[in-house]
Amino acid sequence: MLRDRIRHRPLMDKLVTADEAAAMIEDGMVIGMSGFTRAGEAKAVPLALAERARKHPLKITLMTGASLGNDLDKTLVDAHVVARRMPFQSDPALRKAINAGEVMFIDQHLSETVEQLRTGQIAPVDIAIIEAVAITEHGGIVPTTSVGNSASFAILAKKVIIELNLSQPTTLEGLHDIYIPSKRPARMPIPVVTPESRVGLPYIPIPPEKIAAIVVSEKHDSSATIQPPDNDTRAIAGHLIELLLEEVRQGRMGHDLLPLQAGIGTIANAVLHGFIDTPFHDLKMYSEVLQDSTFELIDAGKMSFASASSITLSAEMYQKVLPKLAEYKHHLVLRPQEISNHPEVIRRLGLICINTALEFDIYGNVNSTHVGGTQMMNGIGGSGDFARNAYLSIFVTKSIAKNGAISSVVPMVSHVDHTEHDVDIVVTEQGLADLRGLAPRERARLIIDRCVHPNYREALDDYYQRAVSRGGHTPHILEEALSWHQALREKGSMRG
Repeated sequence: MLRDRIRHRPLMDKLVTADEAAAMIEDGMVIGMSGFTRAGEAKAVPLALAERARKHPLKITLMTGASLGNDLDKTLVDAHVVARRMPFQSDPALRKAINAGEVMFIDQHLSETVEQLRTGQIAPVDIAIIEAVAITEHGGIVPTTSVGNSASFAILAKKVIIELNLSQPTTLEGLHDIYIPSKRPARMPIPVVTPESRVGLPYIPIPPEKIAAIVVSEKHDSSATIQPPDNDTRAIAGHLIELLLEEVRQGRMGHDLLPLQAGIGTIANAVLHGFIDTPFHDLKMYSEVLQDSTFELIDAGKMSFASASSITLSAEMYQKVLPKLAEYKHHLVLRPQEISNHPEVIRRLGLICINTALEFDIYGNVNSTHVGGTQMMNGIGGSGDFARNAYLSIFVTKSIAKNGAISSVVPMVSHVDHTEHDVDIVVTEQGLADLRGLAPRERARLIIDRCVHPNYREALDDYYQRAVSRGGHTPHILEEALSWHQALREKGSMRG
């Protein structure tokens, strides 16, 4: 079986244990590791590294594509291995360490990390640890369920450790499209012109002599923890679908719409699920991650093709999709995240982008990352890549959180990830505000009337009316603008 997976025969001599591979990692190194939205991460070597660090302490800078599964971030943080982390995470233990100042977290647009690596703006990768389903006859790495930043990590690193995961099906081979942008200046255009475009190689091309070790693993990806649609998410989906139907009626697009992008998580997944019972058809996706809803739409005959950087599914959907991957494969492609998230391609394709907000304010500024303005949640991820360059930039959230103690619509956001200039549509279960072509005062009126929960609408309207009396293009009462967040911190509720 190993000879079928390691097809460059001299590399059979590179087989080592996870402990032996972890011993190659030294204190202070920069490690670039595969993994994107809890899919395709290296699983054996990080655990061995954590075990080693408990006896012989060391610190590393850890770069990935995005979030890791299998509690790897928690395990590494508990072993005090991680000094710096980028560009995204979603682990509670790591989040706690970041907010305590114990781990320095660099929250980046997901399209930018390897650009900065390539040009030497951030410290170079010493060792890349990449999960693979196979190694080609010429030493090329065939990734598993994600590409993320793996291609550039492997190409730019001084040496590469491969985790050959035998639990990943060999039918994954051929799913990937590895394209690396040409050098600046005078970089050639990225030739992706439709979600189906294949412009690269089905493997990561590196010299086989760069591979320092191969570790065999058999651990599965973590399943996604996605909640089923509820009344609120169904309402959000309904508002959004009505907006898109109106776009069709206005002649701005057909019933096949424009390519869809949706951020990871319960709300975005539920919104896409809502497309099943619509007149839309022949839908296409150009996104970061393929979730349950993608395959539900394919199975329902609603979606014909989906491009992303990873596949992250619930346990039930994994059991269904992986055995039938050969059947799904002609509907799918996985790309490096610098291509799936590249502003050039997003603008060219004219995407409809649906991402989740923590909160937004009466003028349409969005906070995606910081609870209460200071506490990091996960990171900006790809939402900034997509929001600024979309045909339609849509942010969705439930209007309240924590049993009503928090309003997701506030006078002024406590942290800004997406300015009003990058936001076209905001949606809660209460309603939808189309902000295109509106001045700040018009946006505020629409958001208050349509998106705010009834428990907070009167208070927000009162704030706005008093702010207007002071004048200004974007009226605010600066001494009160963050008073709702202050009340939450001091009294446990924005209602005071």
